Amino acid sequence: MNLAPGVSGGFTHEGDVMQQTETQSTGGAPQHAPGTRLREYETIFLVRPDLAEDLVDKIVERMRGIVHRDGGKVIKVENWGKKKTAYEVKKNFRAIFVRFLYLGDTRAVAEFERNLRMTDDVMKYQSVKIADDIDASSRAVEADVKLPGDPEMPERTAREPEPFGGTDFGARRDDLADEGELPPEAE
Repeated sequence: MNLAPGVSGGFTHEGDVMQQTETQSTGGAPQHAPGTRLREYETIFLVRPDLAEDLVDKIVERMRGIVHRDGGKVIKVENWGKKKTAYEVKKNFRAIFVRFLYLGDTRAVAEFERNLRMTDDVMKYQSVKIADDIDASSRAVEADVKLPGDPEMPERTAREPEPFGGTDFGARRDDLADEGELPPEAE
């Protein structure tokens, strides 16, 4: 018996009763057949520094789901923590850095970046192709890493103005006046 295009599943005969078999996955990470070849990509994105840790994790899980949905495989996620940026990014000098290493095709990367653009908490991102033609079933998934980031450095406070004509400056000026007086015969 043939199924219509786009219909997944099959039929088995048991006696006179026709029974449909389920072929959909249970919603976890897709299992890749041996020999499936994908590209390896790295995407680093910067998240607003004032964002709570659980919201950062929510963004990471959303992006992980996008990679899985598009037939990719997440290799490793690294949360580098809050770090100082080299220059101001959307009025912030600090950001939470997140690195995604994953397998997929160009459509998966396009969808990944499209979702990063739509997320208001993501300030900047960059994707780079690491390798071509990787066997998805042989590439092992690594454990996620969460680093503490840089220690919080307080903003420099303005120096307190010193009083004009303080005791040190005034005493020094008096010393200069004594040394700099002209001898009486020079007048």
